[in-house]
Amino acid sequence: MDSDEYSTSRVPPERSMPWWRIATINVLFSVSLPTLITGMDLANESSQAVFLSSILVGSAILTVIGILTSIVGCRARFSSYMLARIAFGAKGSMLLNLAFALSLIGWFGVNLNLFGDSIQRLLQAQLDYRGPAWPAELGAGFLITGTTLVGLKAINRLSMLIVPVLLFVCALLLVKSLRHDSAADLLARAPATGMSFGDAVSAIVGGYIVGAVIMPDTCRFIGPVHGAVWTAFLTYFLSSAGIMIIGGLAALALHRTEMLDLMLAMGLGAAAFAIVIGGSWLLNALNLYSAALSVDAAIPRLSRTTTTVTCGTLGTLAAFLNILDHFLTFLFYLSIVFVPVASIIVIDFFWLRRSDYLVGDGQSRGVEPTALGAWAVGAGIALVGSAGLVRLTGIAALDALLVTALLYAILRWRSRSYRATPSHVDV
Repeated sequence: MDSDEYSTSRVPPERSMPWWRIATINVLFSVSLPTLITGMDLANESSQAVFLSSILVGSAILTVIGILTSIVGCRARFSSYMLARIAFGAKGSMLLNLAFALSLIGWFGVNLNLFGDSIQRLLQAQLDYRGPAWPAELGAGFLITGTTLVGLKAINRLSMLIVPVLLFVCALLLVKSLRHDSAADLLARAPATGMSFGDAVSAIVGGYIVGAVIMPDTCRFIGPVHGAVWTAFLTYFLSSAGIMIIGGLAALALHRTEMLDLMLAMGLGAAAFAIVIGGSWLLNALNLYSAALSVDAAIPRLSRTTTTVTCGTLGTLAAFLNILDHFLTFLFYLSIVFVPVASIIVIDFFWLRRSDYLVGDGQSRGVEPTALGAWAVGAGIALVGSAGLVRLTGIAALDALLVTALLYAILRWRSRSYRATPSHVDV
């Protein structure tokens, strides 16, 4: 399977895909039920000024991070987990990549739970079905695992079919919302007070930053660097921001707090099915694809088929047994601690050790203690910041990125053996 997906090797130039196809896959992260729900929650819990400004700033931060990591993936042509092997060392990155896989498998299960519950509610509302949710979860788990086994080509072809449908559904939701009032009048219905600007931006950045960190998983198949830049821009600044605004306007139009209830009230039952089924299918296929890549990087001797089936089975089993509610908070914090990884890889590539990423087969020393130390400090900043104990910029994830980048750059710069002259990057 590695010969097709290049789990532990560099993607050769001849296997590149058109950048707009990769962009279509990544846009899926925003054209989904969770993004609509984020917009709905922000509109119901913040003022008009905070709602709009937080979406603008949060999306801009994600775009900048996504552009940097996408360029690294495009130029180095390694997955984010192989990049971590170079930055942290083969042994140093093993536990990190396995923990990353655990996080992605957990979110796979969470999204599968959301899918099952949503399908159950839609069937009850549309067909008066009152059966359990587990058949939908089990069937979706098998379907998504099968799609992921075929590889990125299958996910790409599926996205070509489903993403336009999901965009049409979101446009339909916007049109239905604007029939109630103009956009300006709808925004005027937002609460006068509520969530602070910093908390709103943290919710946006914290909720989607893991996707920005692992952009190399798909962007390593892009040839021109400008394609990687456009992919990140379209994913976070255009699509993500637009979908959140649509979700917010829809919430304000009908004063609803549940997206499925809102869509049913607007007479969009079939559209709700499209969002839930199409969005969950593609989003979880990408989660599973990245989870398998992380295991492949940590334990290269396993076949990709084995890792994909194992990860898919574990995620489906977790959803099927409804055990995810007991460690949802754990998954949240586990995701946060991976944010500083992006800082180390970006600093390494653009300033310190670019040749290590552009030349060779991705092999590295056993352990890179400087990278591990900087990551540990950054992860600590992320954890205490998310708990509200320490705030520098007011955005916990951004604090972790900045502190890690600064600390790692200083530590590496003081080490003469890693000092290097930056070279030009054609963007």
